[in-house]
Amino acid sequence: MAVRVGQRGEIELEVTEADTAIALRSGSLPVLATPRVVALVEEASVVAVGDALEDGHTTVGMKVQLDHLAPTATGRTVVAESTVEAVNGRRISFQVSVSDDRGLVAVGRVTRVVVEIDRFLTKAG
Repeated sequence: MAVRVGQRGEIELEVTEADTAIALRSGSLPVLATPRVVALVEEASVVAVGDALEDGHTTVGMKVQLDHLAPTATGRTVVAESTVEAVNGRRISFQVSVSDDRGLVAVGRVTRVVVEIDRFLTKAG
């Protein structure tokens, strides 16, 4: 595994009705839903390790710690960023954030675990 501290990933999203708390059934307001924010930082974390994993391996989510600090309306663009903070065996910790043109939307940490795809899918059975 060639994952190194400091590797970064970034995802950009224009918030649509499908990304709202109403659509995801996590609330009653037409703003970017917290579950969608979680998905964005997970996606940015996957991008951060990108091609650094050996063939036949991937990462799976283990832990998400996130503070959703500000609302984002539909039509606005958010950027999720993830930076590898630490590599401890198969565990990779990421520092994550989401921002829009008005500032910080969310901040936190994500932990993902490197797994062998075939073995993992067998366990999922």
